[in-house]
This record gives sequence, structure tokens and C-alpha cells, in this order.
Amino acid sequence: MKHTRATTAARRPFTGLTRRQALGSVAACILLGQAGSLSAQDAQGTPFSFDALTTEMRRRAGEDHKVPDPVESPLPELDYDDYRHIQFRPASARWQGGAAPFQLHAYHLGWLFKEPVKLFEVDDGRAVPMPFSTDDFRYGGDISVPEHVDLPGVAGFRLNAPLNAPDRYDEVVSFLGASYFRALGKHNVYGLSARGLAVNTATGGDEEFPRFSAFWLEKPAEGADQVVFYAALESPSVTGAYRFVLVPGEVTRIDVTARLFFRRDVAQIGIAPLTSMYLFGPNDEGGFDDYRRAVHDSEYLVLQSGGEAFVRPLNNPSRLANSYVGANGPNSFGLVQRSRDFGDYLDAGAHYERRPSLVVEPVGNWGRGNVRLIEIPSDLEANDNIVAFWVPEAEVSAGDALEFDYRLHWGMLPPGSRPKTARVLRTLAGKGGVAGVEQDNGRQKFVIDFEGGALPELTAASEVVPRVKAGGGEVAEVVLARIEGSDTWRLVIEVAADSGAVVELRAALFEQDRRLSETWLYQWIVE
Repeated sequence: MKHTRATTAARRPFTGLTRRQALGSVAACILLGQAGSLSAQDAQGTPFSFDALTTEMRRRAGEDHKVPDPVESPLPELDYDDYRHIQFRPASARWQGGAAPFQLHAYHLGWLFKEPVKLFEVDDGRAVPMPFSTDDFRYGGDISVPEHVDLPGVAGFRLNAPLNAPDRYDEVVSFLGASYFRALGKHNVYGLSARGLAVNTATGGDEEFPRFSAFWLEKPAEGADQVVFYAALESPSVTGAYRFVLVPGEVTRIDVTARLFFRRDVAQIGIAPLTSMYLFGPNDEGGFDDYRRAVHDSEYLVLQSGGEAFVRPLNNPSRLANSYVGANGPNSFGLVQRSRDFGDYLDAGAHYERRPSLVVEPVGNWGRGNVRLIEIPSDLEANDNIVAFWVPEAEVSAGDALEFDYRLHWGMLPPGSRPKTARVLRTLAGKGGVAGVEQDNGRQKFVIDFEGGALPELTAASEVVPRVKAGGGEVAEVVLARIEGSDTWRLVIEVAADSGAVVELRAALFEQDRRLSETWLYQWIVE
């Protein structure tokens, strides 16, 4: 089907800069062109601005993509064990001292991270390279490294701030590998990741992994509660200029502006892509012989759009699975972790109950499109097997210039992670029929518990009606009742379908035309 080209405010064509802005960018463009040579910069720095970066990335989109040249490293080839023995020295942290609100640590090149990333400090509108040497790192294990050797770049960086206690600098955000980054809210431990952009993910061809090749970080003023930084994104099909504003807190927020310039046609772009892990849980226990009750960084995909809240429990499917949730101007979407008790997981090391939820809040109207969810079979919790992102309806062609603005909310309970109506408390699944009485009747049973909203005010006599649909299958039985002695309502659905079918399920609770709950979505792949 031919898509119409979007012209909405947020998925808007980037019209570029005025002549005055472009002329004022020339010096900064020279800086960008020389980012691979630190010796070319003088101590006074070079003028820099987001508009300058935008101008340069637009120019680069008109050229062929250049693969970075291999760099000479003072280290031998590193494996995982070698790499984890290399630690940045806290005494080498940038911006430390006094009442510094943030400190910057770098990641060493090596192992999977062999392409150098350049870091620049921006102070009073001028950018100066941040040099790093072997003196900035501790090398454990059997690694032997000469002293005082300048490094050709770093693999990435992290920013620390007094997140959990006023006298301690904790990690808040980490950029490492391609365009991946992770952030934390208060009392979180690292879990899911975000990316700058997804290109041709699971489209049948080769996926591209754009990378942030350089960062420009504004030196934060004393007492500042935020830090602003910029990034250059590059891949064979697209270049990009990114602006980030990081605000740590109970829920840490990152405001993102992405200006994208396309070298060639792209089958699919994924805006604000999220990557997580789901191994097993009550709705999909799989064949794991594990003492823990659940293992996942995220358990739901959520979407708020047009006054309706959708929630989709995640799965670890037997084969690659895709789900699409359409929306026109989404209010928010994300991957969330709602189960917050230690007893939900019983893992004293990983502490999955403390993994952050991450919700994307579009700024402006993103128009029509889909939130695409990709679930990849996995047998290890070390594998990130969940991907979600926004796919605009309009096609993307060579020469297009687009801009997207959005906010990323990281934390225990970020805005958009729960609905104003009743929420899905849990999803359980198993064979149909009456347990212990009937033989397998060929159906699948789904048990959805709803809690909150207006449900505590209602009685069994209230006209609470479930609305259930099953695309690709048949709803054979529906039972709704309040669990005695609680404010939880339980919806039991039995569904029949042919072998090999992919069944898309939908259910919500209503009182006449009044919506009482978020809309539960689920994909059942019939074996």
C-alpha cells in the first residue's frame, strides 16, 4: 500500500538554517571536519552550536558514507574478561571539584568497541577536544600498557551526579556502542537501553546500526540541575544532529531533538527505539528450570493515544514475533516494569524489581504511524530480545530531512507508565478447560486481573462488561467476576485457533460506554 507523506509539525521536514546562521556555522563545520585530528585544535577552541552541527551533518548526507579508518591502539586484542578489567580512574573525572553538579568518565576502546568516539567540551560557545591517555585508566588482569600514551579516542562516556544521595556521585547516563545509551532514575539499576535511531530493523534485509561518532558537552555551571550535550550520528543511509538535555531526578528526563538527513531510501526508520530483555514470567514461563519467578528488564509495552491506554504483556516467543499498534499522534509509549516487589523475582543479584521503566513522550504531533514491537526467541537473560520503536506512516526517501522532538522518562514510575483507569495487574496463561478435571480441550486460557481506577467503587451487581476480540482465532468463553475479598476483577478468556495461527487478542472493561480499564493486548502464537 502506498503511504501518504506526512506533513505534521513534529515529523516535519527540516527546512534548514537562514543564510546568517549558515555563515556563522562555518568555523564549527571546520571543527567537525577535523574531529579525527585532535592536534588540529588550538587551546582557544572553535565556535560551536547545534545549528553548526546541523549544517555539517546535512552536508555529509550529500557524500558517500566513509567507514572510519582503523586506529592504532596501545593495547593488544581484548576479550570480554580483559575489557572489564579496564576502569576509568575517578581522579581523572572531568568537571570534578567544588560544587560540580556532574562528572564525566570515559570508556576505553577495545573488545566490541573499536571505533573511536571524539569528545569535546563546549564552554561559552567554543569547543575544545577532551584528550584521554593511558594515565586516565586502571588496567587490571594481565594487561600491560605503557604510561603517558595518548589515546585516539574513547568508546563512549558516562555522566555521574548526586542522584541517590547529596554526597555521592552515582551514574545517571551511559553512552556506549553504536547509538545505544542507558539512564537511571532514583534507586534504579541499569536495565533497558535506548538508541538514537533504528534503520531497517527486522525488515528482511540488513539492519543498519547508526553510531554516534562524536559528542559535544556543554560544561555545566556550578549548581546546575541539567547538562546539555550534542552528538553526530552517521550510517550508510542517514546522518543526524542530536541535542540532549539531561535532568536527573526521581524520574530522570532526557529531552531529545533529532535532525535527520537521508543519503538514500530507507525501508523503515524506528524513532526513539527501545531495547530490553524478557526471558520468562507468569504469562510465558517457557521451559526454564529456574528458582526465580520471573526474569525480565521489562514486562509490558504501553501506549497512550487518543484518550485510550494500551498495555501489551511481553513474551519470549518460539519464533520471531511482530506486533503493531497503530496510533495518530501518540501521547506516549514505552517499555515498563510494573512488578516492583523483590518477591516477584527472588533474584538477590540482578534485582529486576529495580530496573527502570522507560516512556517516550513525543513533543508535538507525530502524525499517523505504528508502535512496532519485535520479540526475539532467547534462552539467556544476557540477550536483549525485545525491541520497540515508532514507525512513521510516510515513506522515507533519499534527500529527505526530518526533525523529531521527544522526551525520555526513566524511573520506577515515569509518566505514561500507568493509566488513569484500572490497570492490568497480571496476566496468566495456560491450557484451557478446568484444571484437574477436564483433559486438554485444545484451547488456550488467559487470565487477566484488573485493579484500580473506578473498580473498587463497583459491585458484582454493577453492569461491568468485558469487550473481547480475537483476530485470527475464536473466543470460546469469557467469564468476568470480582475476586472475593478484594478490589481486583478477574477476566478469564478461552481462545481456540488452528495450529500455526497468530492470534491477536484485545480486551477491556466497560460500564455501558464508560471505559473502566486500559486495553489489554496479547499475541498468542499457536504451536
